Amino acid sequence: MNRLLMVLAATVICGACLFTSCKKDKVNTDLKLEEKIIGKWMFYDRNGELTPTDKKRVFTFVSTTKAYVSASRNSETEPGGKWSDHSEADVAISGNKVNVTTYPDEHTTVVDELTVTAIDDKELTADVKVIVTVDGIVERTSESVLRLVKVNVDYSQAILGTWQGHCTSEGSVFDDGQEHRWEYRADGSYVYYKLEGTQWVPYSDDFAQYFVDGNLLCTRWRNTGEETENREWWEISINGNRMNWTALRQNPDGTTFTATFEMEKVSQ
Repeated sequence: MNRLLMVLAATVICGACLFTSCKKDKVNTDLKLEEKIIGKWMFYDRNGELTPTDKKRVFTFVSTTKAYVSASRNSETEPGGKWSDHSEADVAISGNKVNVTTYPDEHTTVVDELTVTAIDDKELTADVKVIVTVDGIVERTSESVLRLVKVNVDYSQAILGTWQGHCTSEGSVFDDGQEHRWEYRADGSYVYYKLEGTQWVPYSDDFAQYFVDGNLLCTRWRNTGEETENREWWEISINGNRMNWTALRQNPDGTTFTATFEMEKVSQ
């Protein structure tokens, strides 16, 4: 009898373990991620708070195994900074799990582990764990709840040319009351012009670069004779010869404000 009870107990325990294991390892296939995730997605909010424009990233899933990631970070917000202009990434999808792996340099690997909780043709919500590994050693990790929005436009070609305009956000630190002019070139460089008298004169920069991914415009430049690299971030919209910029900025005290520009395409 004791022997029989031992066998029965072992069977029950084994069955319970199998059930627990199956339950733990089960992945949600109802979301149909492999069908719905294809396309371009941009960060919208993190842990329920709107994401400032300078901290936004764009994921473009071109297949279930390949994506491109764009982001710009300066050294103040991320050690060493980051300039990812459509960087190629490996993708692995299993149920509601999506791993996006990028390789910023020969030493660094960044893995975004997304556990997707909801997705439709407009939004994607996921629990995200980011793991940064340098030379095989985990340097830092972070976890958050992210909401991304589907981006159905790409202004990378429409922005080419010369644009002139001014700040339209009253009281913004960007409002100097002056007209501004930028020329965006196909090679990823741009020229900023200053108005001297009645003439627009190219400003002297060591370099001036930009990229557009969807509606995210990222720029960086360094003034001649200076060591500091400058960066700006905008979300843009273009309708014919009209372009508008908007950006959510964060003050040092954590408060936020919205900066806006509007401009028109001009011929030089």
